[in-house]
Amino acid sequence: MLNWLLIFVPVTLALEYLAPDRYLPIFASAALAILPLAGWLGRATEHLAEHFGEGVGGLLNATFGNATELIIGIVALQAGLHDVVKASIAGSILGNILLVLGGAMLCGGMRYPEQHFNATGARSQATLLSLAAIALVVPAAYEASAVAKIPQGAHYLSISISVVLLIVYVLFLMYSLITHTREFVSENGEDGTPKQVPWPMGRALLVLGAASVLIAWASEILVAAIEPSTQQLGLSNVFVGIFVVAILGNAAEHATAITMAMKNRMDLSLAIAIGSSVQVALFVAPVLALTSLFVGPAAMDLDFPPGLVLVVVLSILITGQIAGDGRSDWFKGVQLLAVYLILGMAFALIAGDPPH
Repeated sequence: MLNWLLIFVPVTLALEYLAPDRYLPIFASAALAILPLAGWLGRATEHLAEHFGEGVGGLLNATFGNATELIIGIVALQAGLHDVVKASIAGSILGNILLVLGGAMLCGGMRYPEQHFNATGARSQATLLSLAAIALVVPAAYEASAVAKIPQGAHYLSISISVVLLIVYVLFLMYSLITHTREFVSENGEDGTPKQVPWPMGRALLVLGAASVLIAWASEILVAAIEPSTQQLGLSNVFVGIFVVAILGNAAEHATAITMAMKNRMDLSLAIAIGSSVQVALFVAPVLALTSLFVGPAAMDLDFPPGLVLVVVLSILITGQIAGDGRSDWFKGVQLLAVYLILGMAFALIAGDPPH
């Protein structure tokens, strides 16, 4: 569906070498180039996972499902743009549980008066998001407290929390893929869709490698153009991180979540939306925090700005309330989308550097 956007790969290359000072067109072109590349990366991962059975295949999907976010995040860490990295982490969580889930419930509800899904699996993932919210609150509360602190206390706290989150993530994979798979089985059963024939492993690996290299290349161009572009537009890095960079990695997957809801497959739609947020919170965020120890000018802690922490916590709360009863309709989708719109208006009013 997004394949026509591949034209922006050569367009980005041309702009980078023929008009290197045109930062805004370069930023827009690189962002549009990443969208289809992320889709191909996800598709290659799915086909590769088909060769390894449910357990290992699920692990591959869980690990490489957020590869684009990791690549963009690592490139931003190298550039020292910690505010963009933190904003993109928060934005990925918000985008998945508000924009994607809200859009899925709205579009699905327009076709079906009421849709049902596995409430137990949804609650399990919502609980993990609550754990992630606590992990964000604690470093911010530590930094804001007036108590005496040891030198680099926030740094050590962030490392410790990152390790704990990764351990919990691995245990959740065991829980969902091995020991308690029944709790994550769809209530709607199979819909008769024929199972796709997986690509040969060589082709899957080739596409995976090529897409990863191109995403890394486009990400370097994108990150280099962020600050000049935000200055031209008068926007903050935080706004761009939350509402632009965060959406790039999983745009194709987001479209799939909405399509599945319109086919009355809400379990799969929720697995994509809430599951992606869980992966970002428990895997991407701690991996980037630990990677920053070796990449970039300084280590990144998990001390998120209080405003970001607050909106993530509130969004997780409303998502848990809406998804906890195992049913959805179009008005629940409207509520989630309304929260996302309100947040967008608020963050758009955060002052960036004055335009040049």
